[in-house]
Amino acid sequence: MSKVFSRRDLDFLLYEWLDAEALTARERFAEHSRETFDAFLDVSQQIAERDFAPHNRTGDLNEPTFDGERVTIIPEVGRALTVFAESGLIAAGMDAEHGGLQLPHVLQRACFLWFQAANTGTSAYAMLTSGNAHLLLTHGTEDQIRRYVHPMLEGRFTGTMCLSEPQAGSSLSDVATRAVRQDDGTYRINGGKMWISGGDHELSENIIHLVLARVAGAPAGVKGLSLFIVPKKSLETGERNGVVLAGLNHKMGYRGTTNTVLAFDDAAGELVGEEGRGLQYMFHMMNEARIGVGSGAVALGYTGYLHALAYARERQQGRPIGDKDPTAPPVPIVEHPDVRRMLLASKSYVEGGLALVLYAAKLLDEPSAENDLLLDTLTPIVKAWPSQWCRLADDHAIQVHGGYGYTREYPVEQFYRDNRLNSIHEGTDGIQALDLLGRKVTQKGGAGLGLLLDRIRATAARTPELGVPVTEAADRLAATTAKLWADPSTALVNATAYLDAAGHLVIAWLWLEQLLAAEGKEGAFYDGKRLAARYFVTHELPRIGPMLDLLDSGDTLLRDMDDAWLG
Repeated sequence: MSKVFSRRDLDFLLYEWLDAEALTARERFAEHSRETFDAFLDVSQQIAERDFAPHNRTGDLNEPTFDGERVTIIPEVGRALTVFAESGLIAAGMDAEHGGLQLPHVLQRACFLWFQAANTGTSAYAMLTSGNAHLLLTHGTEDQIRRYVHPMLEGRFTGTMCLSEPQAGSSLSDVATRAVRQDDGTYRINGGKMWISGGDHELSENIIHLVLARVAGAPAGVKGLSLFIVPKKSLETGERNGVVLAGLNHKMGYRGTTNTVLAFDDAAGELVGEEGRGLQYMFHMMNEARIGVGSGAVALGYTGYLHALAYARERQQGRPIGDKDPTAPPVPIVEHPDVRRMLLASKSYVEGGLALVLYAAKLLDEPSAENDLLLDTLTPIVKAWPSQWCRLADDHAIQVHGGYGYTREYPVEQFYRDNRLNSIHEGTDGIQALDLLGRKVTQKGGAGLGLLLDRIRATAARTPELGVPVTEAADRLAATTAKLWADPSTALVNATAYLDAAGHLVIAWLWLEQLLAAEGKEGAFYDGKRLAARYFVTHELPRIGPMLDLLDSGDTLLRDMDDAWLG
């Protein structure tokens, strides 16, 4: 069995639960079949295990360096990205008219999970490029698509998103980068950007930056932001285009991806769409990236779990409880109850998180007013819940390995370090909590939350035993939400507790969905699904009670405290 990811679980979720094969009845996917879907999954596993996984540790130990002129990255990264581009996977989900293969989003997400699990540092370049291309396909002109997107889909260019600035961080209303219109219709961009993943390297012919900036005379705040295409090199001359690498940030994890400080010094840029709508356009890439971050957290948690499971079955240590014979042979540590606790908890997190990201992806394949609203409501949870709980699976993986897990000789310590970033980038967990409680569950009179809870209750009604506590939790969340709406400013003080509670409820629902998909089927795999579903509903779902109690109380401690009291 692969320790990178689980093909068996992907097949179960795609075909036995989500019925991905039925998508081929839709016109967009009519050229596909179960055979083509399996072929994409096969080649993804093959490339991930052969070209990405082998240099995961090497890239971590030999992070990119900058000598003042250029960035140096281990050569295996470039070779892997070339193979990835040549496979057609970078454009697999794009329209055929742009060289894509119109693969369903849910299959594309399943395929990319292999790369995120095998080597999150190298796969990040591909993820950013794909998101950049998607945004321009949606909001760019035909000429911009021809000049910028097509080379990205061919693997010749890579892409980034440039939002954060040193003084602003996640507070995009404080973006200070300026754009000045020129007589020829272009703009000159001046300012600095911080934490730009993939912001400079020699892996591609060019790097296409999507930059948020404020046109001279634009109003303050996010309504004054516009979006610009700023290539690293001029497409006409091949010369550097005023995009200066000021330095590299050195991270705890994700070390294989360059993370940069960029200075835009009179760089030439092209406007995307209309002035003043930059953040609206950028949310197209940001929301895709948020789902990608959640997916990456699942992938890293899942591979950590698989490594821990394999180790626990191999490692001989100790004797069963009650066995007092010191001469008895040691047993595999998987037989010890606390190791089983950690493994079962991890299984429930990573397989639940995987169901979440694939469910979200399938909503994109079946667009409708309901599905669009449901995806909008779920996106903060898709991003934040795996970033916290699948990282806990990596924490458990270190613990299962004992002292060995805390050494560099075993990969689980890197999985944890890499996964730690996912709670930060593309909007911290706290930002996702504010988005969920402050926007998503209140928009359209609460229609999105109502739709989500209706689907949860409908599933719970089909699973009488385990469905009862899930229904009760859904009703409790609905009642708490209604109470919070009476005083939004107080409610938002404890938004993180709300996100945690809503996330656990959603995962419990998706475990019921998996339980139904496994109904009547025999074998260890299906027994494992039933076990994990029962564990999550009986051991994990009760966590939300104290969270909702806190929210119901109207507690304002975090708002009222004086920072001087912290010491």
